Amino acid sequence: MLPVLYNKLAHYLQSFLHLFYPHICLECGTDVLLSHNVLCNDCEKNLPYTDLFKIENNLVEKIFWGRCKLSAAGAGLFFTKESVVQTLLFEIKYKQNKKAGWLLGRIIGTSIQGLDRFKNMDLLIPIPLTPKKLRQRGLNQSMIICEGILQVLPHLKIAAILKKIKNTSSQTNKDRIQRGEQMQSLFELENANEISGAHLLLIDDVLTTGATLEAACTCLWQAQPHSISIAAAAYTL
Repeated sequence: MLPVLYNKLAHYLQSFLHLFYPHICLECGTDVLLSHNVLCNDCEKNLPYTDLFKIENNLVEKIFWGRCKLSAAGAGLFFTKESVVQTLLFEIKYKQNKKAGWLLGRIIGTSIQGLDRFKNMDLLIPIPLTPKKLRQRGLNQSMIICEGILQVLPHLKIAAILKKIKNTSSQTNKDRIQRGEQMQSLFELENANEISGAHLLLIDDVLTTGATLEAACTCLWQAQPHSISIAAAAYTL
């Protein structure tokens, strides 16, 4: 009797809270979605998936040719302005919506699961924020994406050994050379021995020019890992 009564009370409480804090799909607005997600099944299926992780010499990998040594690279989704992907990234970065970040992480994890190109990964390395930016935002979106990857690939571990030591100004109106100069000495390593000889998967939210990830790779190679690969949640078209 008590379990039945408890379940009814829980149902009524959930319905009552839904009136004031509705749980709806960020794209279509329906309230028919799982409690742990931010998109309904249909909207999640219709996301602009890239399928790049399974393709050798894909367009993401070509960005880094001649810039840094990588074993593999890819992105889960295509990013365009005023799209559902932009909404997801905005939710995690500026509304502290961890569920949006976990979804992006699960997309990466599902995309690389079972692929030979990524089968030897040991550690997830999130791109960090400066301490000031972290205090302002309340979370690091790359770290939350890593947590989402672990929901699919729990055998991996997160190693937050990269430290960002300076902020970067907007790169919108800068050419590749100017962006590269700005990224020099952007990161430093903490407890570098943790990644020596390991297969690393560097995680970021959005890949545009690749300058930030290039700087991170340059820093990581100082610790002599076995390999470095890159996974971004989204690639900017």
